[in-house]
Amino acid sequence: MSTQRVIESIYTDGACTGNPGPGGWGVVVYFNDGSIHEMGDASKHTTNNKMEMQAAIAALEFLDKSGQTQPITLYTDSEYLINSVTKWMPGWKKKGWKKADGNPVQNQDLLETLDRLNSRLVKWQHVRGHSGNIGNERCDVIARSFSSGQIPSLQQESSVNPCPNLTNPHEINVTKVLDSPIHSTKINENISESSAFSSDITNMEISTASAANTNDEKPPEMRILQLRNLVETLRVADEIAEKGYLITSSELADLMDVHASAVTSRGDQWRWRNWIVSRVRREGNQILWELERGDQIETNAD
Repeated sequence: MSTQRVIESIYTDGACTGNPGPGGWGVVVYFNDGSIHEMGDASKHTTNNKMEMQAAIAALEFLDKSGQTQPITLYTDSEYLINSVTKWMPGWKKKGWKKADGNPVQNQDLLETLDRLNSRLVKWQHVRGHSGNIGNERCDVIARSFSSGQIPSLQQESSVNPCPNLTNPHEINVTKVLDSPIHSTKINENISESSAFSSDITNMEISTASAANTNDEKPPEMRILQLRNLVETLRVADEIAEKGYLITSSELADLMDVHASAVTSRGDQWRWRNWIVSRVRREGNQILWELERGDQIETNAD
């Protein structure tokens, strides 16, 4: 007997470079079976508030199309969005979308759409931004990526749940691996079993077959842009390793373009591309990691 998936919570975020300027928004939907659905898009000329509202509109449209009747919590770090929907909206509507000073309310079109899509199913909840909350941090990455002209890899309703007893993995820093169509974790079968150094290291790689299938559907100029972004990411990783910088779990997840829990769940030492990633220590509520070039370590070991 199968159980229908239920949306438990949704995180939204918006970003804008220049404000006004190029912007982007991101949405992360969490289901009760541990699966995730991510969305996002870009706008050439916009504002931060518009992107915050556009993210919420996309989230509410997704909820509406799902036909779900169970309540959900929508998390946002935008006080403007929270106050607009939960406090100011009734007064604006009564005054014909005018503020107390008589001036027109900005973004009326988006606000009217939010008002139409909002329902009693939705509990609006403010979350402090950049505070280590996994859902909020991931939305921020998606929004900022689109805002800067990059195309982030989005998880599309993956259903892997290796920790079935965790019903709210997005609200705490849990050790849970969430696979996506583009990124996945696997053991590198090409590592020699006779190597004493590599036998204890988990290998974390991009699923090349899935990535290739996805890239084939994209225009050449987009694939070239993604390759350039990849080269820049690898250059940054090399600089971090060369200079011995320590980075946090969320920073490492941003570098690898994976869900933050995919970092904390891998153990104390594992392989990612050309680097060996090692857990160094904890400072407060942050775990610090060190990157070392794996090929150099193996050469020294020989």
